[in-house]
Amino acid sequence: MSETPEPAFGGRRALPPNTSNAAENDPPTVELQGGLTPRGFNPQDYLNVTDVHLFKERWDSNKVDHHTDKYDSNKLIVRRGQPFYIQIDFSRPYDPRRDLFRVEYVIGRYPQENKGTYVPVPVVSELQSGKWGAKVVQREDRSVRLAVQPAADCIVGKFRMYVAVWTPYGVIRTSRNPGTDTYILFNPWCEDDAVYLDDDKEREEYVLNDIGVIFYGEFNDIKSRSWSYGQFEDGILDACLYVMDRAKMDLSGRGNPIKVSRVGSAMVNAKDDEGVLIGSWDNVYAYGIPPSAWTGSVDILLEYKSSQTPVRYGQCWVFAGVFNTFLRCLGIPARVVTNYFSAHDNNANLQLDIFLEEDGNVNSKLTKDSVWNYHCWNEAWMTRPDLPVGFGGWQVVDSTPQENSDGMYRCGPASVQAIKHGHVCFQFDAPFVFAEVNSDLIYITAKKDGTHEVQTLDTTHIGKLIVTKEIGGDGMKDITDTYKFQEGQEEERLALETALMYGAKKPLNTEGVPKSRSNIHMNFEVETAVLGRDFKVVVTFKNNSPTRYSVTAYLSGSITFYTGVSKGEFKNETFSVTLEPLSFKTEEVWVRAGEYMGQLLEQAFLHFFVTARVNETNDILAKQKSVALTIPKVIIKVGFRGKLGLPPEVTRSCLLHLVREIRPSSTVQWEEVCRPWVSGPRKLIASVTSDSLRHVYGELDLRIQGRPSV
Repeated sequence: MSETPEPAFGGRRALPPNTSNAAENDPPTVELQGGLTPRGFNPQDYLNVTDVHLFKERWDSNKVDHHTDKYDSNKLIVRRGQPFYIQIDFSRPYDPRRDLFRVEYVIGRYPQENKGTYVPVPVVSELQSGKWGAKVVQREDRSVRLAVQPAADCIVGKFRMYVAVWTPYGVIRTSRNPGTDTYILFNPWCEDDAVYLDDDKEREEYVLNDIGVIFYGEFNDIKSRSWSYGQFEDGILDACLYVMDRAKMDLSGRGNPIKVSRVGSAMVNAKDDEGVLIGSWDNVYAYGIPPSAWTGSVDILLEYKSSQTPVRYGQCWVFAGVFNTFLRCLGIPARVVTNYFSAHDNNANLQLDIFLEEDGNVNSKLTKDSVWNYHCWNEAWMTRPDLPVGFGGWQVVDSTPQENSDGMYRCGPASVQAIKHGHVCFQFDAPFVFAEVNSDLIYITAKKDGTHEVQTLDTTHIGKLIVTKEIGGDGMKDITDTYKFQEGQEEERLALETALMYGAKKPLNTEGVPKSRSNIHMNFEVETAVLGRDFKVVVTFKNNSPTRYSVTAYLSGSITFYTGVSKGEFKNETFSVTLEPLSFKTEEVWVRAGEYMGQLLEQAFLHFFVTARVNETNDILAKQKSVALTIPKVIIKVGFRGKLGLPPEVTRSCLLHLVREIRPSSTVQWEEVCRPWVSGPRKLIASVTSDSLRHVYGELDLRIQGRPSV
C-alpha cells in the first residue's frame, strides 16, 4: 500500500488514460499537511473507523429497493440517482460539532475528481435530486447510519469505498477493503437517469427478465427459440465490466449510455478488437461451438473473461443475445429485434441490385448486395441529448459485424424515430439501418454489350416484418410501424425523400423502368417442405389481357445461408407456358429430397428464384422466395422426485450427451438429473447439433417452487 500521496489524487500532472475498472491504485491511509508527521501525532487519538456495514444481503432494502436482489453476488449492487444505506462504526461516539468525515468512492488506477473517478461525497443536511450526497439518518452510540446517493449521471462500474476522517494535521483514511466494493448501475427507475423508463411492466421485461425469446426462420414460417440472458448469474456483471476494460474505454465515459452501447456494439464481435464472439457463416465450426448450439449468453461471457480470448462462434441472433445480456446487466433497458428480409446494402444507396443474364439467370458476379432471410439486432432505451428533441427512446444497436463505422465494426445507437422519418443525418449509422428496412429490390439485365437495363422494381420485399418479444409473455409483437410508414402512404414517400436529402445515396433512376406491355403477372408458392421429403413449387401465371401469349420460365433452387448468400445451385428447370386471353395457368415443379439433402447448411434454407420472359413482348417477370425446411424437435419432459412441491432434482450447468448416430425415423431418449437454485418461472432448454443438421432445439416451461418452510 502506498503511503505517499500520489499525483492521481493531487490532480497536478497529466495522467495515463484511466481505462480499466479492474486496475487499482489505493489512496494513502494517512495524508498529512506538508507530508511530514508532526511530533507526537498519533492517529488513534482521533475519530477512527472500526467497521463499515453495507447491508448487501439479497433481502436487505439496498438490493430490494434498487431492484438488484436477483444478482448472484455478495457485493453491494445499487443504481445511480437513488439513495442506499450504509453504517459506519467509530472508535468513539461521533460528534458533528467537532468531527468531520466523508465517504469516498474511487474507480480505476488514476482517479481524478474532475473526471468523476474520484468522488468525495459531502455529508449534507438534505440530499439533492440527481447529485452525489450523504445524509446522516441515524446516530446511535458509536454508529452512524448514512443515506448515500450517487449522482444520476455517475460512472457505471465497480467502485472502491473509503471513509476519510479530518484531523488538525491532515486526513486519516480507511484501508482498502474489498468487502466494501460497491457496484453502481444505470437506473431505469430514476427520472434523472438517461435510461429512465416510466412503465413498470416494461422495466420488468426489458431490465429484469433474464429469459427471452428470439425470433428467426423465414417470413412465411416464423420460428422462435428461448434465450437465457442470465444477466444476474454469478460473474456476469464482472464479465460485462471486463468487456469495457478490453475496449480500453475511458472510465469517465462509462456513465453515458450512448457511449456504453456503442462500445458494446463493437466489443460483442471480435472482428477488429478481440471482442467477445467470432462470427462464422461458412458452416465450418471445427474449432468451436456452432452458433445454433448456444442456448444463452452466460457460458459465452464467462469463457471470454476467463480465457481472455474471443469465443467461437456466433451469428446474428447469438451476437444479439449476448449484447442484450450486456445491456440489461448494466441497467440499460434492451430488447432483441428481428427484421425479416433484411437488406445488406453494400453501398447504402437504398437499393439492392439483382443482376440477371439475358436468359433470366442471376449473374452472381455482378450481384453484390444480399437479402438476409432475417437479421437480429438490439434496441436500447435512452435519451439522446446529442440529437434534436423527439429522437430519444428506442435506439438501434447492432453488434453483428457487417459494415465499418468510424473505423470499427459496430452499429448505432441510431434513433428508431429518426429512421422512421428519414432523418438519417443523425448519428450513429442511421443510413445503414434505414437501408436495412427500406431498400428496394431492383432487377437489372446485364446485356452482352455491357449495358444494363432496369427490368422491374419491388418496393415491398425488404423490411417485411419487424418483431420483438411481447411484454410478459413469449409471443411475438409486431413493431414494424415504429420503423416505417405503410407502403404507399404520403408519409412513407416523404421519409424516403428526407433520407435522400440528408445524405443517403440517391438510388438508380427507375423512372425509365419499362411498363409491362403484356399485362401478365407471375407468382409462386413453395408447399410445406419437410426435411428428407419431396415437395413441389407451384408457379402461377395470370394473363389479364385479351391477347394470347407464350412464356418461357426458368426456376433456380439454391442452398443458402440465412444471410442470403448462396452456397450452390441444386435445382434448375426451364419450362414453357401458353396463356390464353384473360386466363391463368399453374405449373408444378417437383423438388426431390436427393437433390438438396447432400448440400444442406445448418438452418436448412432453400432459396428459389423464378424468372420468366413473355416471348411476344420481351417483358421480364421475376420473383424470389426462401423456405426453411421443417426439421426435428427436441421434446423435454420433467419428472419430480420426493414430496410434491419440492423442486425437481435438476442442475443448472451445461449438460453434454453424446449420441453416435440417429437412424432414420428413430427416436433417441436420455435422462439428466438437475437441481434448480432459483424459484419461480424458468425454462429448460436443450439443443442438438451435428455436422449434418443443426438448429434442432426444444424447451419446456417450468415453475420452480421454493422449499416449504418448516
